Amino acid sequence: MKHRSLGTGTALLTAAALGSLALAPAATAVEPTAATMSFECSSFGSGTGSLTATQDGTAATINLSTTAIKSPFPLAANSIASTLTLTKNGSDTTTFTGKANPAIPAGGTVSTGPLTGTVAAGDSLEATSLTVVVFGISVTCHATSPQDPGPFVF
Repeated sequence: MKHRSLGTGTALLTAAALGSLALAPAATAVEPTAATMSFECSSFGSGTGSLTATQDGTAATINLSTTAIKSPFPLAANSIASTLTLTKNGSDTTTFTGKANPAIPAGGTVSTGPLTGTVAAGDSLEATSLTVVVFGISVTCHATSPQDPGPFVF
């Protein structure tokens, strides 16, 4: 009698575990998760940029920090409106936007993100420009190098 109870209990636990796995959402990932590139921002300067990407289903975020723009004065957190434009699959474009940034001291480099956007499985995205707006002043930076090690593939 004890063997039957143990066998039934084990079968129920196994069925519950398999059922949980079947109901769990499929894991998604972006590769690479980090990339670097160079930006030119007209009279504001030029420098390198570091990008990190994450994905959750069709929602994706990119954080960006660049030495190409230095703030002449302190900036409060969440005071920069940013738009990152990326080539999508080599021909189309898409944008990631947001108004999120850490507090930036005078002379500090600009960091922005998470910038949010929508992706589909297999999308290949590579940054081409970044526009930041602070106190009504718009600065557009253009990529002067490809992303290294390559585009983000979702």
